[in-house]
Amino acid sequence: MSMITTDQNAMIPDPSVLLINRELSLLKFNERVMAMAENHKMPLLERLRYLCIVSSNLDEFFEIRVSSLKEKIAQAPHHVHADGFSPVEAFARIQKATHDLVDKQNNLLLEQVMPDLQAEGIGLLRPTQWTDEQLAWAQQTFQREVMPLLTPIGLDPAHPFPRVYNKSLNFIISLSGEDAFGRTGSIAIVQAPRALPRLLKMPHHIAGIPHGYVLLTALISTFVEELFPGMDVKGCYQWRVTRNSDLFVDEEEVTNLRQALQGELSQRNFGAAVRLEIDLSMPEKLASFLQREFSLEECDTYRVLGPVNLSRLSELCDVPDRPDLLFTPYQAPIPAPFDDIDTPHDFFKAMARKDHLLHHPYQSFQPVLNFLRAAALDPHVVAIKQTIYRTGADSELMQVLLQAAKAGKEVTVVVELMARFDEQTNINWAARLEEVGAHVSYGVVGYKTHAKMALVFRREKGEIRRYGHIGTGNYHPRTARLYTDFGLLTANEAMCSDMEQVFSQLTGLGTRRSLQVLLQSPFNMHDTMMAHIVNETQQAKEGKKSRILAKMNSLLEPKIIEALYEASQAGVQIDLIVRGVCALRAGVPGLSEKIKVRSIVGRFLEHSRVFYFYNQGKEDLYISSADWMDRNFFRRVELAVPILDKRLKRRVMTEAFRYALRDNELAWRAQPSGNYVRVRGRGANSFNLHKYLMHELGQND
Repeated sequence: MSMITTDQNAMIPDPSVLLINRELSLLKFNERVMAMAENHKMPLLERLRYLCIVSSNLDEFFEIRVSSLKEKIAQAPHHVHADGFSPVEAFARIQKATHDLVDKQNNLLLEQVMPDLQAEGIGLLRPTQWTDEQLAWAQQTFQREVMPLLTPIGLDPAHPFPRVYNKSLNFIISLSGEDAFGRTGSIAIVQAPRALPRLLKMPHHIAGIPHGYVLLTALISTFVEELFPGMDVKGCYQWRVTRNSDLFVDEEEVTNLRQALQGELSQRNFGAAVRLEIDLSMPEKLASFLQREFSLEECDTYRVLGPVNLSRLSELCDVPDRPDLLFTPYQAPIPAPFDDIDTPHDFFKAMARKDHLLHHPYQSFQPVLNFLRAAALDPHVVAIKQTIYRTGADSELMQVLLQAAKAGKEVTVVVELMARFDEQTNINWAARLEEVGAHVSYGVVGYKTHAKMALVFRREKGEIRRYGHIGTGNYHPRTARLYTDFGLLTANEAMCSDMEQVFSQLTGLGTRRSLQVLLQSPFNMHDTMMAHIVNETQQAKEGKKSRILAKMNSLLEPKIIEALYEASQAGVQIDLIVRGVCALRAGVPGLSEKIKVRSIVGRFLEHSRVFYFYNQGKEDLYISSADWMDRNFFRRVELAVPILDKRLKRRVMTEAFRYALRDNELAWRAQPSGNYVRVRGRGANSFNLHKYLMHELGQND
């Protein structure tokens, strides 16, 4: 592949390769998350939390993305894709980048974060440093709480290699000697039961520090000989295997989606192995043995000095008495007028008066819960319709829907059973809703229902009036405190009518009917976005003012990217705020000089999707559930909502774009190579988007 050098002296592929590899871009995002853990200005426990987030992200990366890439290698290993790489080439680059990232992660944990936490009285107590009293406590804890649950398996013809659960903690033990039956063993496997905590808190009077913990790994490794009496234990090494966790349901054969998915879920944790994580000190002979067992290569093997699953350390982030090591608590206010409403009637009256914009997590999610609670309690409300993608196992919102159904309301819930890693939770809620008489639908097979909307039907003066909520985020109260999202509470007749039409599509049958104001995937959202970009391109060619602003989680769809390149070449100024994966190359001379891409990574996870087009002064602005990805445009039910109220439009423009483009503490700027550089401010010019919006919207006037 030929190379060119940009002004930034960064080597990039030939500009004829127009797209950045998806997986490499995702790893770049995790590098930006890792940078938060490297930042000494961050509270110490938050630095640890970012390390745990990277670990969790990499788990899913291997379970979904790497497993998919391995399947491509098996099918067409040398077919060159639009990013310029064949699957074999991409896999080699991805493994190199991932190994580098994991090494950096472990070094940061062991050399900086854990020593700093130890100095603050929070730490992992290592067996080599245990006092006699600590050793006695550890042995007693092992014998009483751990050992009874362990099942050591000595490998021989009668004891084959056990079935290993995805991402479970395991140990391989090297043995010699003869047992009671005269058998000579050499290798044994011990699986750590999922019921056992991975961190055990040592009493502070024994630990010598306020928050001293012992890893389950340390207990088992130290006292493993008690599992093999009379045998000589030569070594005990932790390991875990990551498996393909994508689900497959034959949409042509399935007759009951919930039943088919339930069966598939039981096998998810035993898919093909894609990654092996092992103790750094594990002998090569044992490492090779595990690699052969799981059909993995050296490149698939990650040797770590610390725990094989760093995300388990997130428990340390919740120590009860060290708020000084965490972000300053933020209590999101309930915005007016919803902070002073006593009755369901008053709630609907406020909605009928005008549209209301909510910006989470800066403003409370409570008005959304109160909207549904008002619907459940109001005797004039006759029906509630709701989509559910992710909501959590313990959801106040779902309890409200159950309450409404029990009260005799017509409750219809479209539950997306294929919401990745939330499938079982959603199945459980679907069953509970059906038990109380709610109508439960699973949307359209083959098209995930990702749209976020709730619609209430209220009888007023002999007629039915509709009230709706529609937004960019899930109906999940916990993530509403961590993710940035916009939501709109509205009684706009056209908007609510469109929502009703979409619900009818999802629960019934019929031909497509045109919507008045909403854009919908898989029907017209992609075409409309393309038309907006083409229109701005044409305006620029005619010498007229043009502008595109877009904010999203991921940008991958090739036709959209191609249209943005053409718009840039025509002179359209384009600013893209893309938190995660971005396949577009920004700032390439002759290709995308007018396009700037930045990523915001900070206290909150940037989740809202917002799209703006100047459109000859009409200034079309949408909030949406959809990223600019193939799946969102063509394989999901998504909605984009035009912001019609000028006052709310100004708010969205300011809060979604103006402040994000001003940020110089959390922002990263994309380079043509796909690398990112931090946007840095100095002194009085420093601007932190999250802090500013907490201050601005955190005051309920």
